[in-house]
Amino acid sequence: MPYTTEEGGRLNNFAREPRVYQAEPPTPQQKRNYIFLGIAAAVLVGSLIFVAFSVSNLS
Repeated sequence: MPYTTEEGGRLNNFAREPRVYQAEPPTPQQKRNYIFLGIAAAVLVGSLIFVAFSVSNLS
């Protein structure tokens, strides 16, 4: 643990910093999965809005 001594003799403890790395671009398989997940999320949200609208007009 990296300690530093401040004025007056107080110790200050800092967290260990994580290693920095270069992010890799998504592969074509990952891009295709993102598209499918986006479509599935849009269908889910659309269906929830449709059900909420349908239920609110039942009376």
